[in-house]
Amino acid sequence: MNIQLENVGKKFVREWIFRGVNHSFETDKPTVILGSNGSGKSTLLQVISGSLMEGEGKIVYSINGKKISQEEIYKSITIAAPYLELMEEFTLIESISFHGKFKSWKNGLNEKSVLERSELTHAKDKQIKNFSSGMKQRVRLLLAILSDTPLLLLDEPCANLDRAACNWYGDLIREHGNGRTIIVASNQVKEEHFFCVNELKMENFKK
Repeated sequence: MNIQLENVGKKFVREWIFRGVNHSFETDKPTVILGSNGSGKSTLLQVISGSLMEGEGKIVYSINGKKISQEEIYKSITIAAPYLELMEEFTLIESISFHGKFKSWKNGLNEKSVLERSELTHAKDKQIKNFSSGMKQRVRLLLAILSDTPLLLLDEPCANLDRAACNWYGDLIREHGNGRTIIVASNQVKEEHFFCVNELKMENFKK
């Protein structure tokens, strides 16, 4: 998937969060959006996802040269972010099963193999509401990365993760990141974007 940002800006009330963003995101050229807390990196990621409308400029989405409307882009996206809510009443296995009704799994995976890849099989019948913050973040990453979507958006993916879980995240990216357009929003945490080849610094788009 190719995503072209043309002079994109976003403001809340009278304050511009960012302006003048021009960038092309391409398949197999992962990009990290770098910025401190409050810099607008999460807002930009949400604008790219279509969950927030840009205040000015234009975003053009295309797959193999065929344009996709903003109204339809959700079908091609998965996103993981600490602020995204999970179905708290579902168990882990129910969450995987429910998600699989809307998105296909990558590389021939199925519910059983996705569960095994979570490394949380001991908690498969436990409700998500009883998970720790780190376990919940694992679930978000698991569902997003293992979904067969051309666009993968990751907002501070290592938030609430310990060292072992960060390594687990890195392994998932290595195994299932190829052939996708990946955009990571990060607060300078190298483990989150070690695989990225392009950088977008939010400080360059302050007006």
